[in-house]
Amino acid sequence: MDATAPVRRAVIVVALLNLGYFGIEFAVALGIGSVALFADSVDFLEDASVNLLIALALRWSPMQRARLGKVLALILLAPALAGLWTAGEKFFTPVVPAPLPLTITGLGALIVNLGCALILARVRDHQGSLTRAAFLSARNDAFANIAIIGAGLVTATLWQSIWPDLIVGVGIALMNADAAREVWEAAHEEHKAAKS
Repeated sequence: MDATAPVRRAVIVVALLNLGYFGIEFAVALGIGSVALFADSVDFLEDASVNLLIALALRWSPMQRARLGKVLALILLAPALAGLWTAGEKFFTPVVPAPLPLTITGLGALIVNLGCALILARVRDHQGSLTRAAFLSARNDAFANIAIIGAGLVTATLWQSIWPDLIVGVGIALMNADAAREVWEAAHEEHKAAKS
């Protein structure tokens, strides 16, 4: 039996879940003008791409996988940069996002990401930086979704302002940047080990 089959199945299921929820969250983000949902929706698209790349690379050599790990680290920066860009634009169009769709969409994203994190937790140590990138991304996304739900609740009950959404959007961007750093470092170590 192919030892990579369980990993391949896991990352393909996770890719499909991420791709499906990207469309939902992106549409809501555009509809209510949410920086946090926009940053998270771009992250769903990035996660789908990362998991599909992992499925393709499972049978590659350790050196090739280490190189792909570095590419994935750079891909993880995309949502961070998109989120920061959107946050900057929010200053020029300071519209408070509707708190109920923000909260409900964040809750849906949390359910999807917790499911993905549980699927990936079983295989996170099987392919080094590749599955580590996928697992860290899903885990961080679940934390981000909790923050989005919190931003929606704060906006609905305490503070009718762009700031809860903006703070969470920037926080998501910074968390993605840190995950990219961690994956880059793991891939760099794998690259050194593969060369020796």
